[in-house]
Amino acid sequence: MLLSAEISMYPLAESYIPPIDGFIEKLNTYADLKVETFPTCTVLMGEQGRVMEVLQDAMVWSHEKYGKAIFVTKFILDYEAL
Repeated sequence: MLLSAEISMYPLAESYIPPIDGFIEKLNTYADLKVETFPTCTVLMGEQGRVMEVLQDAMVWSHEKYGKAIFVTKFILDYEAL
């Protein structure tokens, strides 16, 4: 099943731009997902299981590299947001 996920990241750090840029760059390394970045969020689209797997991997990676962050996400099943 298709899943579109809109995600916004709020790093708990004084210098917040590098973690956001790094997270977006990480998401763009997954060739099997569509990724579109907007000023306030990034939208991922692909097969439901893969989107969830990539989000989990990217959030763990982000935490290990940059520390704590808040992720706010909206999910829309069976919808092509891009």
